[in-house]
Amino acid sequence: MKKHVAVLMGGFSSERPVSLSSGKACADALEAEGYRVTRVDVGRDVGQVLAELRPDVVFNALHGPFGEDGTVQGILEYLGIPYTHSGVLASALAMNKEKAKRIARSVGIPVAESKVLNRFDIGCEHPMKPPYVVKPVNEGSSFGVVIVKEEQSHPPQVIASAEWKYGDMVMVERYVHGRELTCAVMGDVALGVCEIIPTGHAFYDYDSKYVAGGSKHEVPAKISLNIYQKIQTLALKAHQAIGCRGVSRSDFRYDDRHSENGEVVWLEINTQPGMTPTSLVPEIAAQAGHSFGDLLSWMVEDASCLR
Repeated sequence: MKKHVAVLMGGFSSERPVSLSSGKACADALEAEGYRVTRVDVGRDVGQVLAELRPDVVFNALHGPFGEDGTVQGILEYLGIPYTHSGVLASALAMNKEKAKRIARSVGIPVAESKVLNRFDIGCEHPMKPPYVVKPVNEGSSFGVVIVKEEQSHPPQVIASAEWKYGDMVMVERYVHGRELTCAVMGDVALGVCEIIPTGHAFYDYDSKYVAGGSKHEVPAKISLNIYQKIQTLALKAHQAIGCRGVSRSDFRYDDRHSENGEVVWLEINTQPGMTPTSLVPEIAAQAGHSFGDLLSWMVEDASCLR
């Protein structure tokens, strides 16, 4: 008899719609693999719901704050229910972009210069010579990312406005020109490298990620073998240094404008990468010979507590 899997989805972060899409795709595929699946749209009572449900495993398809930052992982540890993806500490560290970058830098992974500021302290003066990127410290799916171009005379006003809903602490980071590359890690193996080519978008924003046709994925990426292997090495190094488990995905920029060796910069690690029909990890895993069902079955069988 195969395990009873509770798939956590939805939640109450800005990434709720993405999580519902991920959760549905995962639940459908796990059912097709023969697992008994219960779909849980997560609310504040998730601990009580799971205590009553008593599944063998939780498949965590939540994204963003509460689902990806160690919070729900702590609840699952408290309940003693084995779960997929990273544990409490790695989830919390990876979700905080600045802390994750500090760890990456400490093990020799190249990162872009950055500083963390209160959004109200940015004012009328550029906090860094443009071009630079402003991003929330604790968000995913490119929510709140603003690119400040060289010709802009002052910082973007939206950051200090009432419209801003991504927290008061922001990271200001040097903009790295070049190509968008990503690499998935499965257990202790770096899978392939994918190039993301946004179609009609300035960068890999929310629509590029989740709207069909928003971006083109080239798997494997058409880059030299030494850069390909370098990115795989860095992705695995980040996964291990931050203490990730299960599946993760590291994002990079590769500036090859002046030479093929160019500059490779690690941007961040995703401990709960998307599992929607347009998501990257399922595509990268497929290229490595793992069907969607195989990938999810591996994640369920890999689940544990004390991750």
